[in-house]
Amino acid sequence: MEQGFNTAMANRLLSEAGISSAALLQLLPVAAYMCDADGGIICYNARAVKLWGRAPSPGETIFHDSTVIAAVLEEGLPLNDWQSTISHADDTSVIVRGNIAPLKDRDGVVIGLIHCFEEVAVTIVPGTEVRAGHLAELNEQLQQSEERYYRMIEEVEDYAILSMDKAGIIQNWNKGAEKIKGYHESEIVGRHFSVFYLPEDRKRQLPEQLIAEAMGTGKAAHEGWRMRKDGTRFWGSIVITALHDADNQVIGFSKVTRDLTERKLAEDRIRQYASDLEFQNRELEQFAYAAAHDMKEPLRKVQFYNNYINDNAADVLPEKAREYLNRSINAASRMQGLIDDLLTYSQASSFSKESEEVDLNTIVDEVLQAHQPTIDKLKAVIQVDLLPFMRVIPFQFSQLFDNLISNALKYHHPERHPHINITITKTQLPAEESLANSTALNGYKISVADNGIGFEPGHAEKIFDVFQRLHTLPDIAGTGIGLAICKKIVLNHRGQIKAHGIPGTGATFEIYIPCE
Repeated sequence: MEQGFNTAMANRLLSEAGISSAALLQLLPVAAYMCDADGGIICYNARAVKLWGRAPSPGETIFHDSTVIAAVLEEGLPLNDWQSTISHADDTSVIVRGNIAPLKDRDGVVIGLIHCFEEVAVTIVPGTEVRAGHLAELNEQLQQSEERYYRMIEEVEDYAILSMDKAGIIQNWNKGAEKIKGYHESEIVGRHFSVFYLPEDRKRQLPEQLIAEAMGTGKAAHEGWRMRKDGTRFWGSIVITALHDADNQVIGFSKVTRDLTERKLAEDRIRQYASDLEFQNRELEQFAYAAAHDMKEPLRKVQFYNNYINDNAADVLPEKAREYLNRSINAASRMQGLIDDLLTYSQASSFSKESEEVDLNTIVDEVLQAHQPTIDKLKAVIQVDLLPFMRVIPFQFSQLFDNLISNALKYHHPERHPHINITITKTQLPAEESLANSTALNGYKISVADNGIGFEPGHAEKIFDVFQRLHTLPDIAGTGIGLAICKKIVLNHRGQIKAHGIPGTGATFEIYIPCE
């Protein structure tokens, strides 16, 4: 503690005023000092030094509001709840408030005074105090901040922003709300926010459910049709947020609404277009299946008659007739293969079969066994990784591997034995081409690579088109539907298929299937 000076004088003044000791100042819980009749400081305590920012010199006159002090000394009347500002050398200041009492001798003559005072503090944040000397500045900053905040909210036009009390009664309204919902602020403040909801939503108490959700969890989000003042509808995306007081009690809600009508209508158009397209595709596939199926019967008759003539009368036919007969038999055979492939392609889009957890090793082994005579004839080398269990449509995956392996054997390089490598890795689906409706990012990458005749890289997409054959070698049969079937099967499993080719070197087909 700071020790006062001129103790004798202080004791005389306190004694004459009926106060026991100058030491009493040091025990006071507030800042205090005494001065003589001329205003010169006699003694003070440590709290006064702290608020003054320095210790005064002996006999120094008071250095804050000396006019008020002089008035008390002259009139001899106490001054209660007095307030003043103390300026410090570092240009800071502090507001103090307290009481000033005159000290009189036995004859009633003012011989000095005692002044008790303390700093005025304002709590801005719980546990944080700010000197009242900065209160005016802080208030001004707060007012400017509030003005900017409300102006920002008021000027926003793309979002309807409003506040509500606990019952859902609207308290304020911005320009965005007026623009989106059509009500002027004077028309809507004081009304319940359920006025924006459709009658059927009000009937099932959707507004009350959203308020209850925000009350319980702090926030409620919803999208749906809302109603403007003129009765027209808009698709609103809303977020209701609970507002809390210092005791964490809900005192109201803020509500932000976006008008997403254009997005909603665009999504509906896309959805309808996709639905129409799917319907048309199914009709086309059904037509193709029915047409191909119906063509099989007359084709069988053509083949039967051709074969009958060839077996029983070919020897008596002129040479030119036999040539035409052979051409007819070969054409009918190609037509048979085309019809069979067309039926397979039509059936490849079927979702009637449920997916199952199957061992891909078993599927590949069965396909290889079916092609074993060709494998042996070409002395082909086939290497297969240990494949996992996957949830797929078994017969479709059998078709997939059958077409890819068949292609690799069919388009082998004439100067070397076929070498086919089937590998699998767990990977991430290519993000830029992931299907929009697929939520799975991780999956399997299955690669079927060969060392055959390959193809031009520019044909990597064209190769999956129906009836598309990149090679027209006379000794290689095919209809050009096999890879189109592969693509359909992969799409059925929400996957992707890519082709890479180098002429004279080989081809690689990469299949990406998402994990279930």
